[in-house]
Amino acid sequence: MLASFAAALGGLDLVNLLLVTGGVLLGLVFGAIPGLSTTMAVALFLPITFAMEMFPSLSLLLGLYIGGFSGGLVSAILLNIPGTAASMMTTMDGYPMAKKGQAAKALGLGITSSFLGGGLSIIALILISPALARIALQFGPFEYFSLTFFALSMIVTMSSKDVVKGCISGLMGILVAMIGPAPIDSYPRFTFGIRSLETGVNSTVVLIGIFAISEIFALGDQKNRLRITKEQVQVAKMRGFGFSFAELWAEKFNMLVSSVIGILIGILPGIGGALASIMSYNAAKRLSKHPEMFGTGYNAGIVASETANNAAIGGAMIPLLALGIPGDAVTALLLSAFTMKGVQPGPLMFTNNGDTIYYIFVVMLIANVIMLVANYFSISMFVKMLKIPKHLLFPIVGFLCLLGVYGLNRSTSDMTTMLVFGIIGFFMKKWDLKAQPFIIGMLVGFMAEQNMRRAMMYSDGSFLPFVTSPLSLVFLIAGFASIFITIYRSMRNKGSFAED
Repeated sequence: MLASFAAALGGLDLVNLLLVTGGVLLGLVFGAIPGLSTTMAVALFLPITFAMEMFPSLSLLLGLYIGGFSGGLVSAILLNIPGTAASMMTTMDGYPMAKKGQAAKALGLGITSSFLGGGLSIIALILISPALARIALQFGPFEYFSLTFFALSMIVTMSSKDVVKGCISGLMGILVAMIGPAPIDSYPRFTFGIRSLETGVNSTVVLIGIFAISEIFALGDQKNRLRITKEQVQVAKMRGFGFSFAELWAEKFNMLVSSVIGILIGILPGIGGALASIMSYNAAKRLSKHPEMFGTGYNAGIVASETANNAAIGGAMIPLLALGIPGDAVTALLLSAFTMKGVQPGPLMFTNNGDTIYYIFVVMLIANVIMLVANYFSISMFVKMLKIPKHLLFPIVGFLCLLGVYGLNRSTSDMTTMLVFGIIGFFMKKWDLKAQPFIIGMLVGFMAEQNMRRAMMYSDGSFLPFVTSPLSLVFLIAGFASIFITIYRSMRNKGSFAED
């Protein structure tokens, strides 16, 4: 392992190091500005990386990923507006602390917690993913189908507030995945005579439309655009990290629990840092000796939220690298980047592309350190950027999206597809249809169909091997259990509301 890490460090030349640094800084900007997001940042720069080699493209994209998740704490603490959904719970104690005149302390706690949570999750990624990949080498088409079924069951799990809408969104994604050549025999389906659809829909184009273009349309639909005044932004001068070592040490157990929650939530496909942040905040409050202090500007609240949402990064990378299944929206984009480079994430990647795996580990560790330093020295710059009017910023983002998508295949049809899915994403927002189930359905649906057809060919039409294989049976049981438990809880909650 040490030799592999040494070889990976050798691949991190000055150009790649600059790309990592630039990616982290850009990610921090996208995370800090409300309305932008980590997913939008990666979606926007993904087409640019297609002209790069594997290592430079990974340097930029992973830098954006790690920087974006931690950038959201800036506006969450200073403005009470989470820059990203993952920083939503940071507002609970970060903003009250800032109102007390302790903004520097809140920012310092958030930055340090992000660094430590991200670092622990990357260590978990290094330790867990190779072992999980060795288990996955035993997978055949039956096990892979059951695994993808379990991933698809997350559509219901992540839609517990409204299962019907979540399922509608997921089924829309599956339908999009079915456009183009069918698996195995490549028979064209659902093309409606449009020649550009005969090769299928480019997942990158769809993701840029759903996440970036839809946000631009949504901004134009807002009656009261987000305007940030000078009075709202308090520039906080950092002295040290704003807190004492004793204060940080007092949160060691909270930080460890939040890291574990973040890693475990990140591993579950399609869940993401927002839920990890919510669960860790609730866990910290329940385990605290002073639960009444949460929401008043309490150290533990900031530590729990920021540790967990950054710990979800390494967790989300584990199923991507070990199983080839994206853990969240950003890793779904990374899956597309790997595919475009001719690399298929999964257990064989550890055998066939070991140098790439260890390069990912090294880049994530270095990006986490760069994030700590950059966040510390860039607070004042990000505060100024928060004041940029969105009606000036978003047209630039839209132009870059069009330019990037056209650069994929130099095809105007890709630009049309992006705009169409931007409109679809806009109406999904208006109708409260979440994008995450759509993404899981689109990316995992094709894999499920492909492995089902392979399994049927292998077993001569028999379904029995799906339950006689222990691994397959475990995934099927887990998938059905998560579906039924989520539906039961949803019905019970609705019933309790009806009683009230």
